[in-house]
Amino acid sequence: MKEEKQNKEQKPVETLKKTSAMKPKLFIIGLPIFIVQLVVVYFITANILIPKNHNSSLKEKEKQEQQSKEKKSGEEKKENSENLVESIGENIFNLDDIIVNPAETNGKTLVLASLGFDIKTPEAKKAMEEKVIIVKDAVITLLSSKTVPQLSNTAYRDSLKSEIITDLSKKMPGVGINNIYFSKFIIQ
Repeated sequence: MKEEKQNKEQKPVETLKKTSAMKPKLFIIGLPIFIVQLVVVYFITANILIPKNHNSSLKEKEKQEQQSKEKKSGEEKKENSENLVESIGENIFNLDDIIVNPAETNGKTLVLASLGFDIKTPEAKKAMEEKVIIVKDAVITLLSSKTVPQLSNTAYRDSLKSEIITDLSKKMPGVGINNIYFSKFIIQ
């Protein structure tokens, strides 16, 4: 019986010794692992994530600079010549990734479309950029009023382009559109 009491008394002491021995090991091994993880997260953030955001902001600045240069060159052309020659493809206004539910689909079918509007003058392009919400509304309204068989028909796309041009000419009379180009047109 005395031996059993001694064994019971020794077991908690041994358990305390093991627990106290584990804490320094955990601290010695765990702390360097934690520091290595912090360093890895820092380098991933600094070298991968931040440069992507930085590059996109640089591209936006370059686009703004290019647009201001185009505007200045457009003004110079207007001053140099009385008649501004309409050129095809010089003033393209992009409308990217319009998603619409076509008519009679009950929301089960989607159409994804990206359009490019060939505008007659740089001033008209600027007017469209300022009123992009009107352009988006016109395109969404027109595409959502068409059925899937109509939109699937490639021959119908020319008719669709002329309908968009007509609708935008009514809503924005000062903007002259030469043509519309579909860069994406996906029905799913």
